[in-house]
Amino acid sequence: GLGAAHDPDLIEEITRITASELIVSGHDWTFAPTLATPRDDRWGRTYEGFSESPEIVAAYADRIVYGLQGRPGEETWLGDGRVISSAKHFLSDGGTKDGHDQGDAQISEEELRDIHAQGYIAALPAGVQTVMTSFSSWNGTKVHGSKALMTDLLKGRFGFNGFIVGDWNAHGQVPGCTNTDCPQALNAGLDMYMAPDSWKGLYESTLAHVKAGDIPMERLDDAVRRILRVKIAYGLFEKGAPSARPGAGDESLLGSPEHREVARRAVRESMVLLKNDGNVLPLKPAQTVLVVGDGADNIGKQAGGWTLSWQGGDYGNEYFQHGETILDGIRNVVEGAGGKVIFDPKGASVEAADVVIAVYGENPYAEGIGDLRTLNFRPNGFDTEKLEAYKSSGTPVVSVFLSGRPLWVNPEINDSDAFVAAWQPGTEGGGVADVLFRTDPEFDFTGRLSFSWPKTADSLPLNKEDVGYDPLFAFGYGLSYAVDAPDLGELSEDPGNEPSVDDDVLTVFADGEIGAAWTASLFGDGQLAQLTAGTTYLGGLTVSRTDYAVQEDALMLTWSRGGTSLAFASPLGPVDLSAEGGAFDIVMMARSPDGMEQKLMIAGNCTMEQGCAGVRSLPVSDTGWTEIRIPAACVGMTDVTSVPVVAAFTMEGAGQVAIADVHLAVREGEPPACPAY
Repeated sequence: GLGAAHDPDLIEEITRITASELIVSGHDWTFAPTLATPRDDRWGRTYEGFSESPEIVAAYADRIVYGLQGRPGEETWLGDGRVISSAKHFLSDGGTKDGHDQGDAQISEEELRDIHAQGYIAALPAGVQTVMTSFSSWNGTKVHGSKALMTDLLKGRFGFNGFIVGDWNAHGQVPGCTNTDCPQALNAGLDMYMAPDSWKGLYESTLAHVKAGDIPMERLDDAVRRILRVKIAYGLFEKGAPSARPGAGDESLLGSPEHREVARRAVRESMVLLKNDGNVLPLKPAQTVLVVGDGADNIGKQAGGWTLSWQGGDYGNEYFQHGETILDGIRNVVEGAGGKVIFDPKGASVEAADVVIAVYGENPYAEGIGDLRTLNFRPNGFDTEKLEAYKSSGTPVVSVFLSGRPLWVNPEINDSDAFVAAWQPGTEGGGVADVLFRTDPEFDFTGRLSFSWPKTADSLPLNKEDVGYDPLFAFGYGLSYAVDAPDLGELSEDPGNEPSVDDDVLTVFADGEIGAAWTASLFGDGQLAQLTAGTTYLGGLTVSRTDYAVQEDALMLTWSRGGTSLAFASPLGPVDLSAEGGAFDIVMMARSPDGMEQKLMIAGNCTMEQGCAGVRSLPVSDTGWTEIRIPAACVGMTDVTSVPVVAAFTMEGAGQVAIADVHLAVREGEPPACPAY
């Protein structure tokens, strides 16, 4: 979104404010800027990159460093109200094959230089003090183990004299390494491991490798020297405790009116108007406005991932104490002018309105959990087919689309008179209303696409330099009030040759994501709640995230009392599994995190009205992650042609269990007798 603003001055102001607010809580260091150049919008980190264009990334890179650290040679550099910056993720994280997070960028050195290195070439002369290396690989070599990229290129040819920090246990992915033992990374040029839970074992193994000569003292001294150099440049040893520094604990610096106005300006500048048939926009405020969609009154959805939690999401507006929803922004404008706002998030209202504003889009996500196989937008939380009925009735429809990337939304565009790409506007929803209603003559749609918008959903990389470039909306596209645009016309609703996302019915929950054929809900005490990306509560059950193979790819189930279940069910009615096999095992990884054996109850064929069939109690060990396998027939799945619920988990009383990698495995032959737990 900020890339669409095409405003380096705004970027520097935003990051100066960011630094001044970070010191309130005692932070010396921030992991920004992200200098990825995303080339495949299926990548779950696309929204962390400013553009598919290296020119925009480079134009922002130095200005972000200046905002965070100050300018070298000036009095403000690394002074009060400034923090240490970290350029990331070095190198080519935005170029991985098929947009796969932590994947392999199979590209030439020319493309590595011309597309993915340009942000660093700008950030390094600006004085960036640290560089974070990437989880990903370049042509099969993990960057955390690449001497060619870290030592020869970054420190050698680029002359970087700060220090290189790793990513979250990423050193453990280097061949021959584990999270607690990886001399290869240090020898390749890494100066500081990121070891959130592996630090003790890593310290012990690294010390042993130095004593054995596996890590040369010269390399260790260089790493220590680089880290000390950054600390000294920042004045860390003279500044005293973070709590004693200017601004420490001063909450008046957080979200001040001046800071919020800059954030609101960022919202106005970043939105891109893709369609405005009949010049529906700007809207007159003194009328009846029907607001629909699950994104209208949801700051968590406006903000996306990397907010109150890693994945963002399941936090009510009360957690954003001074934020403003898009709905509140609309109400302030409309009701202030004597108009009326009707709000119906599901869009079932039959009340007459002069215009409909629909606010919907992607739910929050972060990193690989946001990876896609197709750019076809799958509505969630709001049925976008309702837009057609509104438009057919003659009521103008304005869509405000919340997303971290361009997606194929041709049906939604067709059913809208005006369509706005609002990206992730964050806590300042009033900025959306500012432009929709043009509350000031100066407010206009000035945002222009920094990513090309796809014509089909087949997920092929789509960048302005590509051969055969043929987007729906080209890089740099964007309408404005200043120029009347011709009507867009009817778009094709053929998504193209997109890969199917519904063919894998055997994956229930893996890599932190729910399988495409299933959904997860909590139910108990006659209530139902859909599981979301953050923390979900219902009755006596809390569902949060924990780590299995990678960060937060497992579910932590905590019962304060029994009675509430977590169920994986089909949202479209019973699933026919007979094409996959005649019988199945339910297989998963589980562990007891509190050091005591737990009894986890698993069942199938559950309904709200009749409860569950075939309940079995399974022991979960306290010895670490253990595979659990049980014949599906033992928990009620006797008819594989009609499976409404593949598995439901509960406990009789209080307890805690973590689960990961839940899937169905085809069983050959007759199932054994059901276990008598």
